[in-house]
Amino acid sequence: MRDAMPQSIGIDIGGTNLRAARISGNGEILKRVSEKSAPDPGLVLGRIADMVRLLDTPDVKAIGVGVPGRVDAGRGTVLSGGYVNLASVALAQRLEDMTGKPVVIDNDCNMALAAEMALGAGRRHGNIVMFTIGTGIGGAVAQDRRITRGSATAGQLGHITVDVNGEVCACGRRGCVETTSSGTALGRHIARAGLGADISVDQLFARDTAGDIQARGVLDAWAKPLRAAIDTAVAMLAPDVVLLGGGLGRAAHAALGRAPALAPWYQCRVEPAQLGDDAGVTGAGLQALAGELHTSPSAQSSRPRRAVLVNGIPASGKSTVSRGIADRMGWPQLALDTIKNPFLELLGGGDRLFNRTLGRASYQAIWSVVGEAPAGTTFIVDAWFGFQPREVLEDHLRKAGVERTFEIWCHAPGEVLAERYGARLDQRPAGHPGAAYIPELIELSKRAEPLRRGPLFDVDTTKPIDFDAITAWLRATMAGGA
Repeated sequence: MRDAMPQSIGIDIGGTNLRAARISGNGEILKRVSEKSAPDPGLVLGRIADMVRLLDTPDVKAIGVGVPGRVDAGRGTVLSGGYVNLASVALAQRLEDMTGKPVVIDNDCNMALAAEMALGAGRRHGNIVMFTIGTGIGGAVAQDRRITRGSATAGQLGHITVDVNGEVCACGRRGCVETTSSGTALGRHIARAGLGADISVDQLFARDTAGDIQARGVLDAWAKPLRAAIDTAVAMLAPDVVLLGGGLGRAAHAALGRAPALAPWYQCRVEPAQLGDDAGVTGAGLQALAGELHTSPSAQSSRPRRAVLVNGIPASGKSTVSRGIADRMGWPQLALDTIKNPFLELLGGGDRLFNRTLGRASYQAIWSVVGEAPAGTTFIVDAWFGFQPREVLEDHLRKAGVERTFEIWCHAPGEVLAERYGARLDQRPAGHPGAAYIPELIELSKRAEPLRRGPLFDVDTTKPIDFDAITAWLRATMAGGA
């Protein structure tokens, strides 16, 4: 059964606009509002507070804010900003005091990339570089589907140097790609070409197509430094894909067609992001619900470990479900067979009694690993939990410091399980039950039940697995304290 999804408020602070939306657990925008941005941090904070009041309801469980500039997401503090500098404002604390709800903050491009990974152009990629082209240029990096932060603020791709003698940047250095290829920079290129401040980027492309040399020069001056920055990021990070987001992301992608990558070593596919201006608020809302960013190191160390119990009898499809969740959420995955099979291979197998004994030892090993992990870690545990008494599991959970569990129940009819199990007999190490186990498996399928320890999500593995629904449920349920 599926519990009602809690909601969040996602806020995206830009140099031109402030956007906010109420977000459902699956990333749907339920209501949105916007205001003009401003360089004055106090004015920006007041406008954000007004937007939150318009969106807030009892269903809203958390608030996420994407902030331009350098943000220490772990501590919930803004270290510096560019066009909107909120370093002097205790943004998270002020919003928490006002609403009584937890607030997470992160760099605005990190939030946008989180949304693209969940719902947009990054859904099927593990290693991603993203540039957001707007008033300034934001950057974010994901490796193995986890945002890269380094010591706190990694991913400031807008400050890759493309001209050491170039324009002075807001960061204090010269020639950052933000000074050449942002929306603000495009305006400077247009002004220097004498084309008039009211010309749009679409008009620039139309003039270029018609052979206008000045329009072509503007687009070249805007796109070529961005290509150099992209090539640098590709050389450093070797991503699967580079995404271009923000209000001018699609235009920048089109302009790059005139500035192809030249270095044969540093080729990578470049694609426009898919969520447009909604990426920032959606990512901020989803990150707030996921509860993966915390306000202080002390808060992190006090958080209990969590376990997603992917439960089901042999051949029920739980391994496929576990891998899919791990790929999308970035959580470590532990499975009985992962621990047990190397022993069976090295020892040359054994009888069924030995297999059961080794299974119990592997079960204990899983929870020992969980107990040694940092506080606040979420694990995916793939097992048929019915093979051991319930009190054994409870003892393991207690010793491992796991307070919250979330169960994914995988199942299929007995005849389907029999066919799956039989098809894999030659793939299993010696020591696993053979074909004689299949009638027993069919009978087990008739009486097997989920643990019902905490929230439960049912997966019929004879149907296409809806990983988006599973991960949205996990984010929402974890955020809701169920």
